[in-house]
Formats: sequence, C-alpha cells, structure tokens
Amino acid sequence: MSAQPSQTSQPTQMTPDELARATAAAMYENDACSKALGLEILEIRPGYARLRMAVREDFLNGHQICHGGLIFTLADSTFAFACNTYNINTVAAGCSIEFLRPVHGGDVLTAEAVEQTLSGRTGIYDIRVTNRAEETVAMFRGKSAQIKGNLIPVGD
Repeated sequence: MSAQPSQTSQPTQMTPDELARATAAAMYENDACSKALGLEILEIRPGYARLRMAVREDFLNGHQICHGGLIFTLADSTFAFACNTYNINTVAAGCSIEFLRPVHGGDVLTAEAVEQTLSGRTGIYDIRVTNRAEETVAMFRGKSAQIKGNLIPVGD
C-alpha cells in the first residue's frame, strides 16, 4: 500500500488510528475555512479521510448550482485531513479536479480521500466527491509535500 512517513512523528502511547484522529482534531480547531463552510469530519484513519458538506443556498452560483470552487474546497480540505494523518505537517504541492455533474442547493456532498502512494516526502491522494444519491459529482487528485514540523508535539 504506502510507505511509512519519512520522519518520526508519533507521540508516545498513541496507535496510528488515534494519532490520525488527534491530528484531524488539531487541524480542525485551527481551520476557520472548514468551520465556516460547515464541513463535518465523518471518518479519519492513516492516509484516509471522509468529510461531508451541506450545500447551502449561499453556495450557489448564477446557474443555481453549487459553485465549483466550493466543491474544490471540500475535496481539498478532505485531502488535507488525509495527508496530515501521520502528524507531519503536509501541504498541497499540486492538485486537479474534474467536475462530472451539477450539484443543487439542499444536497449533501461527501468527499472521500484515499492515499494512493507515499514515498519520501511526497504523496498522491485521490478524492471522490459524491452527492446524497451516491453519484460521483467530482474527482480530485492531490499531490502532497511534507514540510517541517508536527501538528501534535512528539513525545520524548
């Protein structure tokens, strides 16, 4: 599946799943954008994240469908939560999205990020965004880059 992260990043006495959830909680606490959009974390584990966003009326563009930038933001945030699950500060090095169907107000979107590879400081993640009917509305691919630092202090 994936290689191990390139730095020691696990606080003492935490399982990988506990660490993943703790990093997500630490990130979300400081993430004004995700909070403002009402993003809800559904599931976090190493290299994986699933988030949900209700499509509000103020998310609609002039065509009365969800603005693509907001779908992108949901996918990008889900990518961020997935690639930071190892407690190594990680940012996007590049990403792309394909919009596959329109999203209407009142719908609920779910984004699922799955790590495809992690080698050295670089990872590739695929994010599928689905609507309430579980139809794929967008596909996002993100390339991550690990940088210095940790979200949660590493034990001695």
